[in-house]
Amino acid sequence: MTIAIFLAALLGAMALGMPIAFALLACGVALMLHLNTFDTQILAQNLLEGVNNYPLMAVPFFMLAGELMNAGGLSRRIVHVADSLIGHVRGGLGYVAIIACVVVASISGSAVADTAAVAALLIPMMRNAGYNVPRAAGLIAAGGIIAPVVPPSIAFVIFGVAAQISITKLFLAGIFPGLMMAIALAVTWGLCARKEALVTRRKFDLRQLLRALVDGVWALALPLVIIGGMKVGVFTPTEAAVVAVVYSLLVGLLVYRELKLSWLPELMLAAAKTSSTVMFLVACALVSAWLITIADIPAQATALLTPFMENPKLLMFMIMILVIVVGTALDLMPTVLILTPILMPVIRQAGIDPVYFGVMFIMNNAIGLLTPPVGTVLNVVAGVAKTNLDNVIKGVWPFLLAQTALLFLFVLFPQLVMVPAAWFR
Repeated sequence: MTIAIFLAALLGAMALGMPIAFALLACGVALMLHLNTFDTQILAQNLLEGVNNYPLMAVPFFMLAGELMNAGGLSRRIVHVADSLIGHVRGGLGYVAIIACVVVASISGSAVADTAAVAALLIPMMRNAGYNVPRAAGLIAAGGIIAPVVPPSIAFVIFGVAAQISITKLFLAGIFPGLMMAIALAVTWGLCARKEALVTRRKFDLRQLLRALVDGVWALALPLVIIGGMKVGVFTPTEAAVVAVVYSLLVGLLVYRELKLSWLPELMLAAAKTSSTVMFLVACALVSAWLITIADIPAQATALLTPFMENPKLLMFMIMILVIVVGTALDLMPTVLILTPILMPVIRQAGIDPVYFGVMFIMNNAIGLLTPPVGTVLNVVAGVAKTNLDNVIKGVWPFLLAQTALLFLFVLFPQLVMVPAAWFR
């Protein structure tokens, strides 16, 4: 009965057109009324406590780092290095897009922001070179969802807070799966490029590559600073976010000199707007999470999944199917915040490593950013590419299937995630 009330309140509020954050609040109120514990003071207290969490400070700082990176010329130089390295091969700009997506993702950790930055730089180049624009847009969209999986992933920060898991362990465990996602995209793109009449634009130029590396070394060093600093214990993920902001600011102002002090208020306002949306969503979701615990919904969910408890792989398979279905209707953050408090007790009781589950869960939710009808990343790419959303959906299917196949490969062989994670730690 409690699960039915929870789902009815959530889906009913969403059907009425409520924003997800307010739908979660309405869901919390419905649970309080059902439990005869309605109290506005408790509601307000849990709303405030939801964001009164030190690790969540990483979110606005990584958002600001992404804004500074784009305005300061770091993103453009990353693309230029990748283009100089591999842009001369058949379908080279597609491989450039994949490399750029990985490097940019390892700086800001936001799928939407990273996709928009790479698409704005590469879609015009690919269109002028005769590439199939919907297919190119689909590739960049699929590359953009690497951002929630590799550090510094904002999704890992939110999941770590909600699940009470080490964010540093999640960050380091996401490195290898993120790289595997890039390799899967590269193989798929290679197969697609063979069918298109693409003309190689130029020959490889070592001097041009060296010039691009010298010019872009400061941009390329930032991911190494962030990941290396966390690996050796110099700073926490939250402190890494501050380091990323200071680094991007100094490089943009003093090294590349493309960032102007007069732009800072506008960039900080843009980061604040995005961060406030995420933080309010987290606050509302953690109110519902507290009430989910009080209502003993995790125990009821565990009872429903009891037949699968003896086989962790089968349990993971069923959960991944559930998340894929939910991901077609909800964005990444709401799905993470709604399902985490329900699924984590199940995962712990089944003896599944929480860090492994966190990587799989976030990767699955990232794939949800490519699935219609919501498909946030698809909408971003369609807008930047100035093409119809239906065309982008057709172009993304080969890459979506490749990422989904990789997800279930990790379900069958958890060692592919956990062994590299242990090495990075």
